[in-house]
Amino acid sequence: MNAAMFPDLIVNGEHVPHTLVAAETQNQDAPKGKPGIAWRKAANAVAIRTLLLQEARSRGIAADPQEVGPGRFETDEEARIRGLLEEAIDVGAPDDAAIEAEWSKDPSRFRSPPLWEVSHILIACDPRDAEARDRALNRAQKLLDIASNDPKAFAALAARESDCGSKSSGGALGQLGPGDTVPEFEAALRTLAEGEVTSEPVLTRHGYHIIRMDALALGQVLPLAAVRARIAEALEKAAWAREARRFVDQLVQSADIEGADLKQV
Repeated sequence: MNAAMFPDLIVNGEHVPHTLVAAETQNQDAPKGKPGIAWRKAANAVAIRTLLLQEARSRGIAADPQEVGPGRFETDEEARIRGLLEEAIDVGAPDDAAIEAEWSKDPSRFRSPPLWEVSHILIACDPRDAEARDRALNRAQKLLDIASNDPKAFAALAARESDCGSKSSGGALGQLGPGDTVPEFEAALRTLAEGEVTSEPVLTRHGYHIIRMDALALGQVLPLAAVRARIAEALEKAAWAREARRFVDQLVQSADIEGADLKQV
């Protein structure tokens, strides 16, 4: 192994096994063919984790793994780091003035959910089957050309060509809101104006969709009282993240680290 490209990681005298850094490289983005970049990012991440675990041990923080999902628990390392941060970081709830100031920056950010009245034409396929996907895309593009040239014929086209049960109602799906459809479909809805048809077929797990926005009702701006708790939670999370970063920076500044460059983290 090239020692210059993949140096040993030593944190406060503790030699970190190469295998830990190598495993972490899988979680790091880097250009193809540039393993050194992935290694440096991984070394930085492992160095910070090692620092946190060292601090947790020095404070005598025991592992108390908590459930983080159905049947899934923290590892002992994750539990110790969480315990350390809970002990070291104390962020109070934001006061009313801070909440009101955040809301006043741009009240239009806080709206009730939109409602979309939508029709579509589905060209069904299994996206995992490359050949079937290509055939479906070719058919979808032809149907999209027809729908774009004659929007008034959309319902008749859907009734004749769609692979969805909504073909019996001209492709109409009725009113939809956030979370009512798969993410790719919803993302397309958020780009459409009333009366507009998608410029390209939209691929989801069901196949390709040609989507028309029949009617659009944007959510109303909500009063401060309705979003106070949401803003308070967001401000508290942001404050916690700042304090966590400050805490890590303090550990880095007082640490002796070889094989990582935490100045750019």
